[in-house]
Amino acid sequence: KQGQITPTELCQKCLSLIKKTKFLNAYITVSEEVALKQAEESEKRYKNGQSLGDLDGIPIAVKDNFSTSGIETTCASNMLKGYIPPYNATVVQKLLDQGALLMGKTNLDEFAMGSGSTDGVFGPVKNPWSYSKQYREKRKQNPHSENEDSDWLITGGSSGGSAAAVSAFTCYASTRNPAAHCGILTRCVDDAAVVLGILYNSISFDSTTVHDPINKPFMLPSLADVSKLCIGIPKEYLVPELSSEVQSLWSKAADLFKSEGAKVVEVSLPHTSYSIVCYHVLCTSEVASNMARFDGLQYGHRCDIDMSTEAMYAATRREGFNDVVRGRILSGNFFLLKENYENYFVKAQKVRRLIANDFVNVFNSGVDVLLTPTTLSEAVPYLEFIKEDNRTRSAQDDIFTQPVNMAGLPAVSIPVALSNQGLPIGLQFIGRAFCDQQLLTVAKWFEKQVQFPFIQLQELMDDCSAVLENEKLASVSLKQ
Repeated sequence: KQGQITPTELCQKCLSLIKKTKFLNAYITVSEEVALKQAEESEKRYKNGQSLGDLDGIPIAVKDNFSTSGIETTCASNMLKGYIPPYNATVVQKLLDQGALLMGKTNLDEFAMGSGSTDGVFGPVKNPWSYSKQYREKRKQNPHSENEDSDWLITGGSSGGSAAAVSAFTCYASTRNPAAHCGILTRCVDDAAVVLGILYNSISFDSTTVHDPINKPFMLPSLADVSKLCIGIPKEYLVPELSSEVQSLWSKAADLFKSEGAKVVEVSLPHTSYSIVCYHVLCTSEVASNMARFDGLQYGHRCDIDMSTEAMYAATRREGFNDVVRGRILSGNFFLLKENYENYFVKAQKVRRLIANDFVNVFNSGVDVLLTPTTLSEAVPYLEFIKEDNRTRSAQDDIFTQPVNMAGLPAVSIPVALSNQGLPIGLQFIGRAFCDQQLLTVAKWFEKQVQFPFIQLQELMDDCSAVLENEKLASVSLKQ
């Protein structure tokens, strides 16, 4: 807006950075031509004084399970390799309507079913903090791996709160819109508010949209006084598996609010322990229902078997889905069987209502915002992460994030500090339904207080050069 950089220059810088960090495997598809064309159109609008808004000319990336017209959308699965949607997902269209530049589609677990971004058909994603100066210096002080090159960290990501999980393991503010369970990752809370203000409105052709009057855009005031706030600390979130570092930072954050005059109280969400099991039943049931569309007939992968329609269905789904997705489909179909429906699916719906009521009761008691951990620990090395199967990892890593989705509440994760290993640790704020603005205002105040040290991209670039050089040398030695 100030003319310090043009949309095209910014777009080119981002594309250059994407290429330099290709080894992180963060992108499945880079839409370079599309982004540069969008940047050119944005530049013309600025010259004519016809900017579309705050996002005009701003680069964005979209997770590859959101449809993008004319751009391959794979969900990191063989089932959708080569699939090019004829339309944009509503959230994508809203961003493009505001002049955002689509840089590409980012990697994920297959159909977003996992908690580490490690199970997609295009390979695992490496956490950029694996190559940061902060982490590398700590590793030199405390060497614990014989093979440094293979000891990179996971990024996080899950079907029960992926944006929050990634935020906690990287360095971004993350908010989730419960209406669609879409996550937003941005550099700061103000940016998250801008994007949420664009996405947060009713959709006339969606009968499930809640028509709630929201003041747009989300303008966040600078909160100077938190003394009138009541911060709730759920006692059920203090689980034995919670790392001592996360617990310490959680306690310090509560003390920070208390020192500034806020009322900090312990609260109870008694049905928390049932949440992950309840989520598994409901999620897999939904998976089984929704994934029935992938039958090899209308779009997506189709096997070569032509003995019968049933044989073609079975082979297509066996070839197209990985073990994790097939496992969830099987689980969901089991829960939806006529003889199991009442005992599993209906009971899970009832438990979900109890979980939601727990939050309602806490907020009705006078609590404004809940403060919880986002994850059990800092990001873990990939080789350690894959020692556990996907289902076990998801159950562990979703423990603090999926109850929010179950209750349909807004939440935001804020990076707080670096661990003893030099890695980000985040905390989560949970707000009342439709009180996103209040939640983000509190998060903005907290973000300002903690002054989290962002990763320096130049440090990453220097380390990238060394990593790429090592990969070339390894390639040469293998060829010899």
